[in-house]
Amino acid sequence: MTFKFLDKLSQDFSELLNDKEECNVIIEVDQEQNKKTFTAHSAILRYRSSYFNKELTNTVPNDDNNNKIITKPNIPAQIFEIILKYIYGGIIDTENIDTRTTYDLTILANELEFEELSKKLENHLIESKAPWLRSFFTFVYNSVFKQNKLNNLKKFCNDIIAKHPSIIFESAEFTSLHESALVSILKRDDLQMKESEIWDYVIKWGTAQNPNLPEKLEKWSDENFITLKATLQQCLPLVRYFHISNSDVMDKIKPYKKILDKQLWNDWKQHLILPDRPIKSVILPPRLVLKSELPARIIELFSTIISEEHTAMISSWIDNRPASYSSKNNPYEFQLILRGSKDGFAPITFWDICDGHANTIAVTKVEGTDEIIGGFNPLAWDKTKEGWIKTNKSFTFSFKDGNIQNPILSRVKKEKQALWYSPRKDLLGPCFGLDEFKMRSDVSDFTQDKQNKCDESNNYEKNIRTTNDKFSIIDYEVFKVVKKSI
Repeated sequence: MTFKFLDKLSQDFSELLNDKEECNVIIEVDQEQNKKTFTAHSAILRYRSSYFNKELTNTVPNDDNNNKIITKPNIPAQIFEIILKYIYGGIIDTENIDTRTTYDLTILANELEFEELSKKLENHLIESKAPWLRSFFTFVYNSVFKQNKLNNLKKFCNDIIAKHPSIIFESAEFTSLHESALVSILKRDDLQMKESEIWDYVIKWGTAQNPNLPEKLEKWSDENFITLKATLQQCLPLVRYFHISNSDVMDKIKPYKKILDKQLWNDWKQHLILPDRPIKSVILPPRLVLKSELPARIIELFSTIISEEHTAMISSWIDNRPASYSSKNNPYEFQLILRGSKDGFAPITFWDICDGHANTIAVTKVEGTDEIIGGFNPLAWDKTKEGWIKTNKSFTFSFKDGNIQNPILSRVKKEKQALWYSPRKDLLGPCFGLDEFKMRSDVSDFTQDKQNKCDESNNYEKNIRTTNDKFSIIDYEVFKVVKKSI
């Protein structure tokens, strides 16, 4: 029989980390005021980490004590301290670190070639922190595709984009996508976009990488087309040219035919005239489902702020059945009406778009925190009305750190003062109570002047924030809540 005393072994090695005797490696991390120095044993680092084994092999002792000094200014001290404890003790306690730190730890573990750790953390994020990943989707997407591995996170992101491509293609960060990220999207057979739209975005991305190209296409030289073709050499073969309508080929692709191989262009012309005759170019299969073929309710439902778990919990609150719904048995659909980052952040935009819509949820993401703040209005928003609006079914809520654990729900208690439809719709958007949850901007942009507010509660049961400070938002969305058809 074999007895394994791994807990005691881990404890002893963890204590060795704090023993400064015989330490012969100094590791300097972080920058400026956050800079911190750690000591370690070369034997431990070599056998526990292939990355540090290579670093130590290439590092020459350079102080009086014959220590090897490794400098890593791009590694945050807080994250490296966790990594070092893992190296010595083999333990990571995700319960005591926030989600952003866990994510940063995953990225660093991958960079430092701790494959077992990065894989474990990667799966933990997908299985337990999916709402956070969705809430910070663009940030996550850009960072994971800079890594050599993390394939599960890459697939998690691409599965979302395939169904909801607008989250990336219509984002302000689209043109800054890493090439490998764009290529991975274009390879998807289930990308829910028309092929002509995909072509438009490929051209947009390619030209953005070459800001010196003339703005007007008629001024382009042959050298300009060669430059664009070189930039898009990994992307162009992934466009499904033979599944683009003839009119779109003539209007959209022909102006850029110089970036295509001559054989492809000649084959397309032959295919147009004699579709049954064989051609030399590879004909990729059509995408499985085009966006235009999707049921209307599926298009643009995805939220950049809330997850399916959030919508299930909010649905339970609407029916006053706490925690009775899950993402699988949610009886409601959340249909996107407005997204600030797409439609604009002016207060009047809210009233113009949401006018006449009843049973709506407004959700915001607070700048500087991971908070999600929102409210439910069972009545129709009406830009012609002014003053107090009566209802006993409205409520406000918040999710600290964006997580569904320990949310705050606050139901209306003074139904005659449930909602305030301001006469100044150029200044105020949705207002629950007086100031219990109010969206306001004096410069026609909710993201700019920190006029949004969640004040002490009089008309609702409780405060949904721990502070009365005014705030700006990163984004906000409004959904119409609709009962699913049976």
